[in-house]
Amino acid sequence: MQMTKWLTGAVAAGLIMSNGTAIARTVGPAGEAATPSAEVTLSDADIAALKDKGYKAALLWHTSSDFTNAVGQGATDEFKRAGIDIAVTTDAQFDAARQRSDIETALAAKPNVILALPLDPVTSAEAFRQAVTDGAKLVFLSNVPKGYKHGTDYAAIVTDDLFQMGKQAADALAKSIDGKGTVGYIFHDATYYVTNQRDQAFKSTIEKDYPDIKIVAEQGISDPARAEELANAMLLKNPDLDGIYVTWAEPADGVLAALRGAGNTKTKIVTLDLAEPVALDMVKGGNVTALVADKAYELGRAMAAAGMKSLLGQETPAFVVAPALTVTKDNVSQGWKDSLNRDAPQSVLDAAK
Repeated sequence: MQMTKWLTGAVAAGLIMSNGTAIARTVGPAGEAATPSAEVTLSDADIAALKDKGYKAALLWHTSSDFTNAVGQGATDEFKRAGIDIAVTTDAQFDAARQRSDIETALAAKPNVILALPLDPVTSAEAFRQAVTDGAKLVFLSNVPKGYKHGTDYAAIVTDDLFQMGKQAADALAKSIDGKGTVGYIFHDATYYVTNQRDQAFKSTIEKDYPDIKIVAEQGISDPARAEELANAMLLKNPDLDGIYVTWAEPADGVLAALRGAGNTKTKIVTLDLAEPVALDMVKGGNVTALVADKAYELGRAMAAAGMKSLLGQETPAFVVAPALTVTKDNVSQGWKDSLNRDAPQSVLDAAK
């Protein structure tokens, strides 16, 4: 998920025992096993059963961004297959009170399905209650209102495979330094579950899978504007780092500036989410070696599919995850499309030629 501001939530990365071996996975709010989004689909018969019923949907988003645009487009395209119109689309601008007002506005249009990211578990529990009472099928992105029960109050939670995002970042950084060396770890120093789970997945993968790579410097960050300053301090103590993991793309740009300021062309950077500045460095063969992203368009498609399955009275999985993907110089054009369902910035495409 594109990080601009985030929120506490319910999803966790847990350790599940299988034949005595710990396997790290993204799990749901009550420990539910994840269902891959590719398994949440509608048959031709399902689509036919939904058409010409006058069904409507509402998309109640938490913010406006490339990420939410891609999620919304994925949902819109999936609903369109069944002839379901989008009656209302809103942007709460990360304001829980505004989201409550958005819900009231949406309910006036009598939607049959509502897709939303609840901004606050407690406030949202009350705000969405009328929608539940009205019989709307609710599908949530990442968060769930406090006390809500799957199958009774909502159809599904859909989110990223957070563990895989962190793991793929670790794998990409390890590959870029030939599986050995020293790295820095810049994590999100706040209680935001999306970044917390991704960060921990990176760290645990390095420690478990790459015995010849040592995390020798750790630094928490809460304000992306301080990234360059913090990176300079890390590099002053550890000038020979082979790589640095950065919690998401905006602070990674600051770390990149610190490396450039030091004339350092050796230290590799891996970060999460797509952004033009770091992607441009990557395709030019700079310090950035890979970006790990979610499939935002697929998140929206799966959300819409879960809502429509619920409309049909079909059982829906409680917890659904869309896959992560590693974007490099070699696949940047396709990776951008797979994640956000749009072309990469022209500057990136031009530099990749």
